[in-house]
Amino acid sequence: MTDTNLSHYTEEKPRFWLRALWFVVNKTLFRMLAGSFLREPRHGLLRLFGAHIDRDALIYASATIFAPWNLRVGRACIGPGVQLYNKAMITIGNDSVVSQGSFLCTASHDISSLMLPLSIAPITIGDHCWIGAEAFVGMGVEIAEGAVVGARAAVFRNVEPWTVVGGNPAKKIKDRVIV
Repeated sequence: MTDTNLSHYTEEKPRFWLRALWFVVNKTLFRMLAGSFLREPRHGLLRLFGAHIDRDALIYASATIFAPWNLRVGRACIGPGVQLYNKAMITIGNDSVVSQGSFLCTASHDISSLMLPLSIAPITIGDHCWIGAEAFVGMGVEIAEGAVVGARAAVFRNVEPWTVVGGNPAKKIKDRVIV
């Protein structure tokens, strides 16, 4: 095995100062704008930092968003305590819900290299989806239209349309049938 010295590892930090400014805003002003009646000022802050947010979206003030410029949200809900680690784009479709405490992560490290370089890939959540409480969705995953991810599930692969998945790793439980 090769001797590796990670002290020489570097990672590109695009928009470093903008990220630093957003970090402060997200942890202070954004959090103070709590309540559904203050959704427009929250949307305004996100848009100021480059996010594309539908006017009817609901993003809770306790959500942590890494990079608003990598966020597109339709008429959807991002619940309390959700973490969006969006080094790559996260897209959330119409009439979808990301429930409390969920973590959407667009970044990881390439384990085929001893230097473990950063790798990123977008996450897409289609229309009419539900991401259950405290679920994890990994980089490069597409949650297709109508799919449901069960509470505390860990999703590392694409989820087919109108299916229900759960567990770690997430597996299909059943088809989602609307009556």
